[in-house]
Amino acid sequence: MDTTSTQIASGTILFLLLLFFPYLSIADVIYSPVELFSINCGSSSNLSTRDGRNWTADIKFLSENKDSVAAPALTPSTLEGPYTDARLSHSQFTYSFPVSTGPKFLRLFFYSTSYQNFHRSKAYFSVKAGPYTLLQNFNASLHADAGNEPGDYLFREYCINLKDGDRLNITFIASKTSQNPDSYAFINGIEIVSMPPFLYYTNPHDVDITGLPHLVGVNTNLFPIENNFTLETKYRLRVGDQEIPASQDTGMLRSWDVDSKYVTTQSVLSLDIGPGIKLRFTKIPNYTAPDTVYRSVRNMGNNGTINMGFNLTWQLPIDSGFTYLLRLHFCQLNPEMKNPGYQSFFIFVQDQLVEKWADILSWSDKQEGVPVVKQYVVFIPGNQQETLNLSLKMHPNPQSLAKDAQINAIELFKINNSTGSLAGPNPDPDRLPETPKVPLQRPNNKSSGTTRTLAAAVAGAVSAAVLLSFIVAFFLIKRKKKMGSKEKDETPLGGGLSSLPTNLCRHFSIAEIRASTNNFDEHFVVGMGGFGNVYKGYIDDGSTRVAIKRLKPDSRQGAQEFMNEIEMLSQLRHLHLVSLVGYCYESNEMILVYDFMDRGTLREHLYDTDNPSLSWKQRLQICVGAARGLHYLHTGAKHTIIHRDVKSTNILLDEKWVAKVSDFGLSRIGPISSSMTHVSTQVKGSVGYIDPEYYKRQRLTEKSDVYSFGVVLLEVLSGRQPLLRWEEKQRISLVNWAKHCNEKGTLSEIVDAKLKGQIAPQCLQRYGEVALSCLLEDGTQRPSMNDAVRMLEFVLHLQEGAVNEVTESEDTEDVFSSSHSSLLFSDYSKSTALSMATNVGDCSYGSKDSEERSIPDHLFSEIKDPKGR
Repeated sequence: MDTTSTQIASGTILFLLLLFFPYLSIADVIYSPVELFSINCGSSSNLSTRDGRNWTADIKFLSENKDSVAAPALTPSTLEGPYTDARLSHSQFTYSFPVSTGPKFLRLFFYSTSYQNFHRSKAYFSVKAGPYTLLQNFNASLHADAGNEPGDYLFREYCINLKDGDRLNITFIASKTSQNPDSYAFINGIEIVSMPPFLYYTNPHDVDITGLPHLVGVNTNLFPIENNFTLETKYRLRVGDQEIPASQDTGMLRSWDVDSKYVTTQSVLSLDIGPGIKLRFTKIPNYTAPDTVYRSVRNMGNNGTINMGFNLTWQLPIDSGFTYLLRLHFCQLNPEMKNPGYQSFFIFVQDQLVEKWADILSWSDKQEGVPVVKQYVVFIPGNQQETLNLSLKMHPNPQSLAKDAQINAIELFKINNSTGSLAGPNPDPDRLPETPKVPLQRPNNKSSGTTRTLAAAVAGAVSAAVLLSFIVAFFLIKRKKKMGSKEKDETPLGGGLSSLPTNLCRHFSIAEIRASTNNFDEHFVVGMGGFGNVYKGYIDDGSTRVAIKRLKPDSRQGAQEFMNEIEMLSQLRHLHLVSLVGYCYESNEMILVYDFMDRGTLREHLYDTDNPSLSWKQRLQICVGAARGLHYLHTGAKHTIIHRDVKSTNILLDEKWVAKVSDFGLSRIGPISSSMTHVSTQVKGSVGYIDPEYYKRQRLTEKSDVYSFGVVLLEVLSGRQPLLRWEEKQRISLVNWAKHCNEKGTLSEIVDAKLKGQIAPQCLQRYGEVALSCLLEDGTQRPSMNDAVRMLEFVLHLQEGAVNEVTESEDTEDVFSSSHSSLLFSDYSKSTALSMATNVGDCSYGSKDSEERSIPDHLFSEIKDPKGR
């Protein structure tokens, strides 16, 4: 569409908005797209629709067109739009669009009906946009017959960011197989609309990080939506009694559906509230959503009374195996909510608490009528072949005065996986509605002959669909079985009890376990977690103390982790790995028995504890020990073992303060050949520690452990946990805070106050370099655990060499001043690490005396010979 047409369309939309919604904000409400292509595929003529769109014939945009044909629909469309004709082909065909740099909406319109010589049931095809796969082996008729979308009309919307000089090429590829030799691809309409650069994508230069998405349940770090991601719009839902059509959007032609079909609990709608209050877009741009979105609210309907018996819940069907961006829209227009804290509520995503004090007035700086958006990123595990529900739940905070929760709109986007794919499965033919749908017909416009022809066509379609259902069901069942066997292979001990290594560790009866714990007496509990409780026990007639971890019964994931840990630990022995004594697997009990660690976990000596504070030298020695244990995992066994859950609670301390890496339930065998660089696997781990590179791409390497260990190093230095949501925004994430302080040259700001006066300046500098190099975004630039061990040993040597110089006098106050230069961890590379590690004898950062010292060989004895105990 040319610029003039675009301006006319935008002006029309603005006129309609102001005509029907006189209380809208006026200034900059409408975003004017730089580009707007509306393509009527398969048609030789242009089409104007009442929503202001001008649909252009497609022929001039076809760049690859071997034998595609244009054909009219045999069943005339009952909807206005690009549904009269289609572009169809048994071969590949491509559209190419000359678009500028930046993010675009890409919309695909399908009318699943039969066309001349193209039966609707045979439409199996893939769609690619540049390097991204949008649809794969997509069967339009199965999706249409599933009844999830109106009639036989299918709509898909994507957000794609184009780099400088790119053309947007959209390719349609028929999925030909021996079972479907006559497959074809088709498309009825394509639309490309420019969007503001940072509507959904993160502004890398934005210093205000409060609006960035937070990871849910897996990581506490922020998750920026980078411009190399492609998104698929799964839901755009407003609260209200009717949808907002494209013509009433803010200029980008988005449609806003109503949320009612996805709400699964009782609630109340409040429509057109606050008509006298002008919305003020001070927190988000005013093109984020139409004003009408923020003037309708769904809440729990408590009417001032306490109603704590249920959650306000939405269930959104999605494809498993993908990461999703969830955007929640809020605006407080209730004049009774005058002060922050008066109304607050919990927000749960996938039953994970993401907001404990959701307070709209607080978010909007105590101003009513200020829309805000909160964003969360959540990974939904699975094999990408099944449909699950993403749940959003809200519940009043018992400590707030108003016992209620409210929301205005929900947006949900799928993020492409590590292979660049957004493709989900086709509906299961066995679960389609029993009565085949007959396409809606336009009344009073068909002759009897046409009716008979259509009836025959429908009958033929039904017969073919039934036959096709049997064929597809057969192959889906086979594929499901194959996938099932693959999932079993994920667990090293897929064979169950018969696979447990009784020859490598001890098997306990449940009677022995009950006797050793006084029948699981709660007084014997020494720890607890998501897996279950840990008990102190006594075996061998009370002569040996052990730690007994009792996994929760009937836990499918627990069973996998149980098998995994036995398999791993029964074959590993090392001074810095916790030792597995044995296991019990009977009477529906899964129990692991370890050597007892007198000092508990490292975390129990860093924060939220009554234990005496660890000295700096003790902390360094523990870090060195833990690093040695991880190094052994990566290099000391037959294959690389990636721990996948390195954190301060999984580093145990024995009575002599020797560090032991524990909990191998999530561990995986690393790449088993030199040609492999990573293991593709589901993202698993613990809040605050997961490598963001692993999270984004689902590619696991030993450098993912290095990142997690870097977080532990910061915990040890700062004496605080990785995430503190109640901290000021700069300090919420420990990793981000440390990087920020380092850039300012004030890393000493994060140092635990209990360590004041204990750390030599050169020791702090080198320790910071080690920690921050482990946290580099690019995993290949992080040091290996071997390098980390040697560098930490060097740091310990520096500390011991300077111990006589570190006192409580004022001379050491500069350790905690802001005068230190920033650590150049962004310039860190593997060669730097090796250089630093191999030149430990040249202590150029210490005193002159220390320069003449050398590190004893025994410090590296375990690296040279990583043998077990």
